[in-house]
Amino acid sequence: MANDKLKHIVRVANTDLKGDKQIVYALTKIKGVGNNFANFVCCAANINKQKKAGALNDSEVEMLNKVIADPISHGAPTWLLNRQKDYDTGEDKHLILGKLTFQQETDVKRMMKTKSYRGLRHHWKLPLRGQRTRSNFRKSKGKGLGVQRKKKGGKK
Repeated sequence: MANDKLKHIVRVANTDLKGDKQIVYALTKIKGVGNNFANFVCCAANINKQKKAGALNDSEVEMLNKVIADPISHGAPTWLLNRQKDYDTGEDKHLILGKLTFQQETDVKRMMKTKSYRGLRHHWKLPLRGQRTRSNFRKSKGKGLGVQRKKKGGKK
């Protein structure tokens, strides 16, 4: 398709995607959609991955929206979903955009409320996964670190 017929912006899942990128890479700009999930969405919607996002017609965009909204009914394996065995319902689901952000905030608040180890580390604004803290994560501690030199002269 000629470059003059490409749309500059394509709207998929309430997100504007650049029309000059390949669709498999453009989909990763949607919050909650990574490389593997974008690859699955293209395969499930029967869309060529190398096709430019701006070259998609309306029916293809609609099919992408359907697959992203309900990937389980289109054959997505559970390991591909970002919310397996949901804490409240026990279901496997895939969240995107605002729902994903809200759910992450709710999970952190729940951990902080129950005073789990991860919740306490969140509360103290420290790393959760075993990283060292001597030189990194010093946002609340200031820049200075190390042994201070003795001042010359001393007290008189």
